Amino acid sequence: WAASLQEIDEAREQFGKSEIGKGQKVQVEFVSANPTGPLHIGHARGAVTGDVIASILQEAGYSVFREYYVNNVGNQMNTLGMSVFLRCRELLGEKVEFPPEYYQGEYIAGLARELLEKHGKALLENPDYLAICREYASASIMEGIKEDLAALGVAFNDYFPESELYKNDGLQKVLRELQEKDFIYSDGKTLWFRTTKYGDEKDRVVVRENGEPTYFASDLAYHKKKYERGFEKIIDVWGADHHGYIPRMHAGIQAFGYKKESLRIVLVQLVNLLREGAPVAMSTRSGEFVTLREVVDEVGKDAARYNFLMRRSDSHLDFDLELAKKQSNENPVFYVQYAHARICSIMRTAAERDFAVPAFSEANLSRLTIPEEITLIKLLTRYPEMVEGSARSLEPHRFTFYLSELASVFHSYYNKHRVISEDAELSRARLFLAKSIGIVLKNALNLLGVTAPEKM
Repeated sequence: WAASLQEIDEAREQFGKSEIGKGQKVQVEFVSANPTGPLHIGHARGAVTGDVIASILQEAGYSVFREYYVNNVGNQMNTLGMSVFLRCRELLGEKVEFPPEYYQGEYIAGLARELLEKHGKALLENPDYLAICREYASASIMEGIKEDLAALGVAFNDYFPESELYKNDGLQKVLRELQEKDFIYSDGKTLWFRTTKYGDEKDRVVVRENGEPTYFASDLAYHKKKYERGFEKIIDVWGADHHGYIPRMHAGIQAFGYKKESLRIVLVQLVNLLREGAPVAMSTRSGEFVTLREVVDEVGKDAARYNFLMRRSDSHLDFDLELAKKQSNENPVFYVQYAHARICSIMRTAAERDFAVPAFSEANLSRLTIPEEITLIKLLTRYPEMVEGSARSLEPHRFTFYLSELASVFHSYYNKHRVISEDAELSRARLFLAKSIGIVLKNALNLLGVTAPEKM
């Protein structure tokens, strides 16, 4: 066990890194919310899950690319443009009927005000009014989405626009290729994909009666493009309501000649937002919902990220805003961060007493004999295999479980035993152990995108 502490001391921030990925190119696509409104708390959980999965894969030796797919084509974009246009007319004093399926939130009126400041009344007479409203609104919303994700500590290598798939007849070429391979057939009105050939419960429509391609059609073209861009493994993070979509997506990639297991889907369940145990109303019908930004502004990035990872991503999650803000041991992220801050405080106390943290060769680790010390060392040595296990299973919640166990054993140990005592040899051994715990706490928190404070 002593030798394992030497390994931690020598590796420092490299401790836990692995080469199981062998540099394999992996694309993690997550969030990918339509640019029709601000991100809400459900998107936030998917954002953190995808971001941390990507970080864990990097730690395990994969070459990782983070991507956001922007659905900037189709009916919902025209609806967005019309929603803004109607609010423009309303702001100019017209009485308008606002259809219930249009986007209702206050942010739509805000976009309308900005457009009128820019174009004035002339916008109503402009034959391109729909394109102007649509392009301005989607670009403005997308900028807001990027700012909100940055506040949550999430960044992407690329924002891939759906419109890219339609360039140079791209989508039609993909559909023709599948038709030539007999994966797509016509019933005289619509085009269908033979997803049943790969175990789906029924075949799926790719082109509607009116000639419009379905979401599935553009998703097929997008996933084909992922492979063509050189990704060997593809991970999609989806809302749990897309569960039924998995078989058809697996059918699609197999029709292109790729292995089913090269595409992994991670499902993210809903978040129940609470305040002191009572549910917080989240109505989307009126266009009012709890946004990602509101949650980050209220509880902070660290608490938000940590809380989103406290359950398996495919199980429901209760997120209590008041608990997430508490500066006490009841708050899971505070409890773990406090363990790190406490170790930093021990190191400062040692320095004040001219008691240097020893090198491995100077610490007689055979003095670490009490059960909690052995338990702590065993927990630390488990860390690298936990990184590998999380990378294989795509389960970032394992880190919060691990951190809470490590912090709990450490706090309990600290409350019972003095690290620095009159026994200089024992003090050196315990300081060396505390330093090792600090390294692992910091490495794990860094992977979660959560800070490891030195003072609290």
